Amino acid sequence: MVRVRPSAPDPPVRGDGSPLARELTQEEIRDHLRRRAAFLRELAEARELRRRVTPHRSRRARIHAVLRRRTYRIN
Repeated sequence: MVRVRPSAPDPPVRGDGSPLARELTQEEIRDHLRRRAAFLRELAEARELRRRVTPHRSRRARIHAVLRRRTYRIN
């Protein structure tokens, strides 16, 4: 049986057709980091709200986390 190697894949492109493997400008990097920071702030806020709204879940999560840590403790 003869194996045929597949041809090299086309470079990845965005929806607008521009290649993904291009250099980002400083402005694009700053914009990306700003959006990421906003997302992480909102995520932390949502987790804190969930912890306050459903204390039984957070208590259970804390207990399970402690048990997981104990599992790998060597004494």
